[in-house]
Amino acid sequence: MTAEGFLEGRRLQMARGVLLQCIMGGYPPARFYGSDDGDLALVAEPSMIHPLPWSDEPRALAICDADELSGESSNLSTRGQLKKVIARYAARGLAPVVATELEFFVFAPNTDPTQPFRPPVGLDGRREDGQSAFSVSSNNGLRPFFSEVYKCMAALGLPRDTFMHEMGVSQFEINLLHGDPLLLADQTFLFKHLLKEVALKHGLSVVCMAKPLAHSPGSSMHIHQSLVEIATGKNVFSDESGQPTALFRHFIGGQQAGMSDFTALFAPNVNSYQRLCHPYASPNNACWSHDNRAAGLRIPASSPVARRVENRLPGADANPYLAIAASLAAGLHGIEHELEPSAAIQGEFEVPENLSLPCTLHAALERLKRSQLARELFGQEFIEGYIASKTMELTSFFDEITPWERRVLAAQA
Repeated sequence: MTAEGFLEGRRLQMARGVLLQCIMGGYPPARFYGSDDGDLALVAEPSMIHPLPWSDEPRALAICDADELSGESSNLSTRGQLKKVIARYAARGLAPVVATELEFFVFAPNTDPTQPFRPPVGLDGRREDGQSAFSVSSNNGLRPFFSEVYKCMAALGLPRDTFMHEMGVSQFEINLLHGDPLLLADQTFLFKHLLKEVALKHGLSVVCMAKPLAHSPGSSMHIHQSLVEIATGKNVFSDESGQPTALFRHFIGGQQAGMSDFTALFAPNVNSYQRLCHPYASPNNACWSHDNRAAGLRIPASSPVARRVENRLPGADANPYLAIAASLAAGLHGIEHELEPSAAIQGEFEVPENLSLPCTLHAALERLKRSQLARELFGQEFIEGYIASKTMELTSFFDEITPWERRVLAAQA
């Protein structure tokens, strides 16, 4: 839209079915989004209108809510779903506080998708070989790129906590500061968009796939969650003596109850399960533990005022609005029904069968299809539309024969 049209308050409309567009560009049958495929109104969030600092010509981006023309939030909108979950907490006098940790890879341009990704050539003329995890000089070879990333983050008002080189080759992680869940989802979305745009300017490719390289760690989007009392700002996961509360236990119990049903929301793509089924600090389970990275739900070491639950299941490829909404909705379900968690695990452990999670997209979608909890928390329309779109993507994947199949199976008798 032109700046003039936007400033005049002209309404921007979009076909309802676009919210269910699959990643290849197609759409499920119209019955999943209304047989007329009518319009939605895109209503800009006033605090999320940003001039784009990397653009050579003046441009701005506005994050919008997708609302029905009658005024209510569309059931198909993931941002709208997150707002509904936050409102349910508010009705109980509680406000969730979250933070996201986003991992990503910086690669050289990959013009042939049949070839593996490669790290870029750095300022020293060499490609990283994977020996730089947590090094203070690990991103010096990409200094011009990261310098512009930092400047653009400041221009967009994206506060950062820590930035580091992760375990993989040319893999990095940012920790965003904790705060309101909707704000953090917006910031996570903006940061991923910023990364890709700035990378293009520098002749690089930023990849947020869950598992872009074989034999290497995948990329996660861990979600840290706590709850505060709206009236006092007190963390309700700790009591006056600093001990964990019943609300803390029930929140964990709800997370455990929802993780298997919601795996397809946290791990939305075929590639997501490459990360989860080749674990490298990427646990595919609903166990919980105090400071054990093998558990899907980790309680980081902290003071009582900072007691929180880290959901380690979502990958960097997850929709931040939907992943945060699903995780918080599961926790609230546990509070509402006073669910008790399993016993905490420590050290090396075997995952109990009832706490194991689907390990393929097909299995995760089948679990989501059977989930009454998902329909209760997100509505029939959203869940059925999501399944329809993701089923199209899975079918498209199975329509191709992979290089592994040709290489290994062609010579079999």
